[in-house]
Amino acid sequence: MRVKLEGITILALDVPGLTSFYRDVLGFKVIVTEENYTEFENDGVRLAIFSAPLMADNTNDHPSYAEERKGQSFELNFECDTPEDVYVMYDELISKGAIGITAPKVMSWGHTTGFFADPEGNIHSLFAVNPVTSGDA
Repeated sequence: MRVKLEGITILALDVPGLTSFYRDVLGFKVIVTEENYTEFENDGVRLAIFSAPLMADNTNDHPSYAEERKGQSFELNFECDTPEDVYVMYDELISKGAIGITAPKVMSWGHTTGFFADPEGNIHSLFAVNPVTSGDA
């Protein structure tokens, strides 16, 4: 027996607002849209946005869905083909309304990475693996 990660659902207070960001800024194609739920086309793992208050209804009013969120609870990582693409895409996302957190830079773990936030404050990364040079081996 095994389990497989099939999807990621982002809980939101403003489903239409967050849907607009993921559609218009990040470029995800919407395949299902309802008042409290949006699902995006994505190769691999399903990405969706769902109403946090309605999730409370679905879980017998579990108190964690009514509590004010504090701190970062997840991060989506968006991979680019090249480090140069990270710089270009980061600037494009910020110009479309993403909130800049940390401009792209070369990281000690071998990636060029920048961090941005969506309208509900969720911080995500945009990255590319740095090419290995002969001095790195």
